[in-house]
Amino acid sequence: MRCRRRYGPRSVEIFDDLVAEQDRLETILESLDASAWQTESGAPGWTVADVVLHLAQSEEAVVATVAAGGDAPDGSTSWRGDGESLDAAIDRQVRAQRAEPEATFERWRAARRAAVAALRDAEPNRALRWAAAPLKPVTLATTRLAEHWAHGLDIAGPLGIDFDDTTRLRHIAWLGHSTLPYALALAGEPSGEVFTELVAPDGSTWRFGDPSAASSIRGPAGHFCRVGARRLRPDETTLVTDGPHGATALAVLRNYAG
Repeated sequence: MRCRRRYGPRSVEIFDDLVAEQDRLETILESLDASAWQTESGAPGWTVADVVLHLAQSEEAVVATVAAGGDAPDGSTSWRGDGESLDAAIDRQVRAQRAEPEATFERWRAARRAAVAALRDAEPNRALRWAAAPLKPVTLATTRLAEHWAHGLDIAGPLGIDFDDTTRLRHIAWLGHSTLPYALALAGEPSGEVFTELVAPDGSTWRFGDPSAASSIRGPAGHFCRVGARRLRPDETTLVTDGPHGATALAVLRNYAG
């Protein structure tokens, strides 16, 4: 048996907050009847059951990449056919493995617990292969929280279920801000330092980056995270940008790879 790896306070917090976000989703899913599982979700082309299946598959990929120690090809990339995009491969995998909602739910429940356990026990400083680039366990856990939150929106919204913002969004806001250089490069835009100042759900202020940066993004954390998840357009929010790179950074903001 491997010894439990030592993580700092932030690492423990992200693991605990990931579990809390998944617990919220599990409570919602437990309340659904058969018709709700077949409702069209906020993810185009997918039902609620499809969204949960995708989450199960991606959590299984987490377990696989941790077990491989980051040395084997990541699960997402291995799904791709010749010339196939990651999104197309993920959609194909969902369509190939559809099952009854009860089986899909149990598959996700088992996978999400196994994934968190694997990440907690992983070597903290060893990067694990993932969709776009190798990620250390703490960062991979952050992306998993971001994905469960975004797909929670996809499930709760069409069903009219309350899905309030929580302070767990701080992890997602950090992820979006920290990956701005990647997002700008992916869009073929010049990189520039951007300061981000957000109003948290509890009314506190979150700041990311250098306050003296020439460009900035300011406004509600929930809006910032939704833009990064492609659940809102920048012009649908009250976010305010300034400087030579602020508006471009907000336009390309993303909380995910690909």
